[in-house]
Amino acid sequence: MGAQTRPVPPPQSATEAVEQAIMGHKRDWRSTLFELALLLALLIALGVLVWLITDIFIKALPVFQERNLVEFLTNPMSSNPRRAGIGQALWGSIVLMIFVAILAIPIGIAAAVYLEEYASDNRLTRLINTTVRNLAGVPAVVYGLLGIAVFVVFLRDWTGGQSIISGGFTLAIVVLPIVIITSAESLRAVPSSIREAGFGVGATKWEVIRSHVIPYALPGILTGTILTIGRAFGETAPLLLVGAVTGGFAVAANASITERLQGPYTALPTVIFSWSRQPRAEFRELTAAAIIVLIALVLIINAIAIILRNRYARKW
Repeated sequence: MGAQTRPVPPPQSATEAVEQAIMGHKRDWRSTLFELALLLALLIALGVLVWLITDIFIKALPVFQERNLVEFLTNPMSSNPRRAGIGQALWGSIVLMIFVAILAIPIGIAAAVYLEEYASDNRLTRLINTTVRNLAGVPAVVYGLLGIAVFVVFLRDWTGGQSIISGGFTLAIVVLPIVIITSAESLRAVPSSIREAGFGVGATKWEVIRSHVIPYALPGILTGTILTIGRAFGETAPLLLVGAVTGGFAVAANASITERLQGPYTALPTVIFSWSRQPRAEFRELTAAAIIVLIALVLIINAIAIILRNRYARKW
């Protein structure tokens, strides 16, 4: 009879081989318990999230069953829950996000490019970076107070006071530090070899930044800025402070664009806040339906960020 062959053990990864060589056959129970604790925390968080979304969806279901979705999305606000809709709120939120996109994103990206690529590493630059990071952690309601002082009172002749212009400027300031930080981190992650290769073929600093650094960092920049817009979409406190209307209002049909921008406005988060305070059960159902719409819009914004990130990441 031939010699018996031993079974070949399954192949191990390099990490597993090193761990076994260092620790032998002993099992690290502390590490296992810590891993299980992390898994349990994740499951609890997901469970609470699923429970909340399910509860909101069940409360909103009567609205979607009894009313046409297009009617709910286009009708103006009303004291009658059978006719109330979120048309004015959606329009206001879209205009506010346009303000944020036009103001915060270009200024934030430009500031990040200057701080990372042009500014010298001195005390002033470090102070600016520290200030920006501290501003990113300031509560949004503080920016609302700033919006009252600057845009509602000091610039009343230009903004119209409590108007959608003041709300858009305030939200742009709220998210501006976050745009700077995310853009700066994306630029900092670009390998120095890419810059050196550009300088090696005789490109100027601006040509290297424009043709190599920014395109390489673009997936991270786009992801951060679009997610920032998603955060601004759900802000409530600054808008309430700078005059977002929580009740119904009417705008003249022949009003110009300037009059509309300087007139009363509302947004989806403020409508949710207003309806949640109503004692009638019908408004609670409307609140849940509006929350579902808000969650869907935020998910769409996040999906756009993922698609753009994956699209530009393939080029590199």
